[in-house]
Amino acid sequence: MAKKLFFDIDFMALRKPALMLSTVLLLISIGSLAVNKLNVGIDFTGGSIIEVGYEQAVELQPIRELLEGRGYDDAIVQHFGSANEVLIRLVPDPAKDKAEISTEIIELLRANSDGAVEDRRVEYVGPQVGEELTEDGGLAVLYALIAILIYVAFRFEYRFSLGAVAALIHDVLITLGIFSLLRLDFDLSVLAALLAVIGYSLNDTIVVFDRVRENFRKIRKKTAIEVVNTSINQTISRTLMTSFTTLLVLLSLFFLGGEVIHAFALALIIGVLVGTYSSIYVATTTALALGISRSDLLLPEKEGEEMARP
Repeated sequence: MAKKLFFDIDFMALRKPALMLSTVLLLISIGSLAVNKLNVGIDFTGGSIIEVGYEQAVELQPIRELLEGRGYDDAIVQHFGSANEVLIRLVPDPAKDKAEISTEIIELLRANSDGAVEDRRVEYVGPQVGEELTEDGGLAVLYALIAILIYVAFRFEYRFSLGAVAALIHDVLITLGIFSLLRLDFDLSVLAALLAVIGYSLNDTIVVFDRVRENFRKIRKKTAIEVVNTSINQTISRTLMTSFTTLLVLLSLFFLGGEVIHAFALALIIGVLVGTYSSIYVATTTALALGISRSDLLLPEKEGEEMARP
């Protein structure tokens, strides 16, 4: 007697609406990336970061006006962790030495503040280093996708490989699109989060694909869509539990971890949510659309096995 599934949901009945939803999200993401682009940090553009601390809460607008009066029109001023801490980002200025710029700004802030202004952090990234990081970061994502394509093709079947890569590209583009739409800072920590999202989403996809392969070999009287549905129902409790526990940690980092890892945690939260969705709908739907069937996954018969049968 067949074991009854804890879940019995017809996931594949929603594959067409899910495909439409994914298409809309991808178009919005690509459009935003083309028009708004990414709000890249100085890790990629080059420039200076100056972090200062005040004794009391401070308004940002007077600081912006003060810097504009000194010729720093492109300065980005924002609170960093609390209303007492201010982060200033400056584009590189070849006419000025980076040490002179930071010293001038800190002295300017101290001269126009009633209380003490503490110099917390000064960082500088040159334009050349920023260009190299941009190129190397893009190549890292590309190489990861190529390696995954080859790995899944060898472990499973090339249709599964294309489905896995389609899901990963889907996850990366939507995550980037959200950062572009909301004008969130994109720095090296977010790039690291994207690579982590690729690994997380692939793990979910491999679990589903492994069960699909196993069921294709065991279940003979069901269609490909029915086998995929059964496989997703068998793995959905594990997928949801993994996603839920991961999100608990990420939400704690997002709300309690401070401004330093805010963007990193947000990128992972988006990636986990989108990756869970894509492992169910994008990866399997792509494999089905490419015509995956039971005959593609049967183990090759050993020599003499057929003759040994009665």
